[in-house]
Amino acid sequence: MITRIEGKLVSLSDTCAAIAVGAFHYEVYVPEFVRRQLQSWLEQDVTLRTIEYLEGNPQQGRLTPRMVGFMSDAEREFFELICSVDGVGVRKALRSMVRPVREVATAIEEQDIRQLSTLPGIGPAVAERIVAKLRRRMAKFALMVSTDVADDADVDRDLLGEAYEALISVGHSASDARARIEAVRDSGRKLRTVDAVLTEIYRQEHS
Repeated sequence: MITRIEGKLVSLSDTCAAIAVGAFHYEVYVPEFVRRQLQSWLEQDVTLRTIEYLEGNPQQGRLTPRMVGFMSDAEREFFELICSVDGVGVRKALRSMVRPVREVATAIEEQDIRQLSTLPGIGPAVAERIVAKLRRRMAKFALMVSTDVADDADVDRDLLGEAYEALISVGHSASDARARIEAVRDSGRKLRTVDAVLTEIYRQEHS
């Protein structure tokens, strides 16, 4: 399985990126939120994290391997979670993911069915299934600074996500907990444990 591809971005359509790797050009499907990030990278070297799937009708023996690309491991993980919901799948997720990960994750976390239903191909019934299955797993995605992040930021996102859950568990609302976590994140302090993050949150509150 190909999980990463590095090469020159030679073309970009509404749905696909063409990546030149040596003598080969690879067609990589990209959701709209990834395509927007790639627009400024034409003719430059890029690295995409990828997932593979088979497209076609297995009963007719017509299966074509496809790749979907993302700018970060977190984006790929988020996409795979969306695909895991009944009634979604890769093709529908590709079409529907037109907003940044952070915005969609926040809507899921806040159970905003109306906002989710505005995504292409995601009606109220599917939106409800997405919320029911994923809303408790969205904290680190809702806290993403942007969708174009480095691999080593994943640890920090996990840490902030755990601190966020700790705030929720002691009675903070989702919006209040997120605001407090974002304030710590934006301070630029290098905090390595959940306790350190919570200590900094309460230090800011009383300063």
